[in-house]
Amino acid sequence: MTFPFPEQPLPTWRRAVLKVGSSLLTDGKGRLGKRNAAALANLISRFRDQGREVLLVSSGAVAAGRGLMAGKRNGLVQRQALAALGQTPMLSLWQGLVEQPVAQVLLSHDDLRNRRRYLNAQATLRELLRIGALPIVNENDTVAVDELKLGDNDNLAAVVATLVDADMLLIATDTGGLYTGHPTRDPGARPVPRVEEITPDIVRMAQGGAGTLGTGGMSTKLEAASKAAAADIGTALFCGHDDAALSALAGDRLRGTFIPPHGDRLVARKMWLRHTPPSGGVVRIDDGAAEALAERGASLLPGGVVSVEGDFNCSAMVDVTCARGRRRLARGLVQYQSADLQRIAGRHSREIESVLGFHNGHSVIRREDMVLLGAAAAAH
Repeated sequence: MTFPFPEQPLPTWRRAVLKVGSSLLTDGKGRLGKRNAAALANLISRFRDQGREVLLVSSGAVAAGRGLMAGKRNGLVQRQALAALGQTPMLSLWQGLVEQPVAQVLLSHDDLRNRRRYLNAQATLRELLRIGALPIVNENDTVAVDELKLGDNDNLAAVVATLVDADMLLIATDTGGLYTGHPTRDPGARPVPRVEEITPDIVRMAQGGAGTLGTGGMSTKLEAASKAAAADIGTALFCGHDDAALSALAGDRLRGTFIPPHGDRLVARKMWLRHTPPSGGVVRIDDGAAEALAERGASLLPGGVVSVEGDFNCSAMVDVTCARGRRRLARGLVQYQSADLQRIAGRHSREIESVLGFHNGHSVIRREDMVLLGAAAAAH
């Protein structure tokens, strides 16, 4: 007997990443099935009617490709080929179930480690949401060896949630959520409606193999939830083939496991900024700008820029130093490439467009894209 999860309120959210695994998209024989996908697509449509945004991280491409082929070889190259074969039917499945256009976005961990590619992916996903499309994200399994070895879209979903600044990570599973034991093997297993902290004891509850078609189990879902929580994003685990659970979700009620956020989104971003390698570019600023950064945590405006060193692009990581003494004060992501920044150095923000013919914003470096260093950080 499997014990049901009690219904609990879910925090309100505006943007969510929904992850759907292979086991919910196939008929058990490797062929794509519509029943569960249709119910989840209906949930996405209801969210959209409520004015919310959803990005979908969908597994199923490898399983769908396997369903098209008679052979059963499971080597890495074969699985990469199956992923390529299965992408089209997987996308067609979703496009046939939702009214909005779907857009495929293939990512690898390298895309998310490289700052320029990270920003490109971020901008693309946000633009797709702006125009009303449903982004369907997957790992680029056809060429990325490491991703198939690591092999879980749960953690990818957590990364995507952070990438697009989501409020919620929704993970559809083939069980009701987290139990104290394996729900089909342990008759005494009880539902765990809420996990305040993912401890070793909690991880032990999740131990067990993944589904026959998937590459992740409950442990990877907890890993993803831990990453999301650290970025101030809550995670809801729920049964993707339970109509009552799906209906409850549309009303901000959860029949499953909720892992609340426990991190600070800004702190997590500042840590990323602090440890990302710089481009080699340097922006030297006057004493007034240095004081504004250190004492008020202000954005860096072009009027405070004295000189620019190095050749860098827009969105590059640069060091910010004092014009006198050349002490490092901060580092951050610039809004303008080096050549353009040299032209607007010392100018008022309102002059940017007249000088350049365009503007990317009134700041050289926005305060949310900058981290203070050394004495400047201590002062702030």
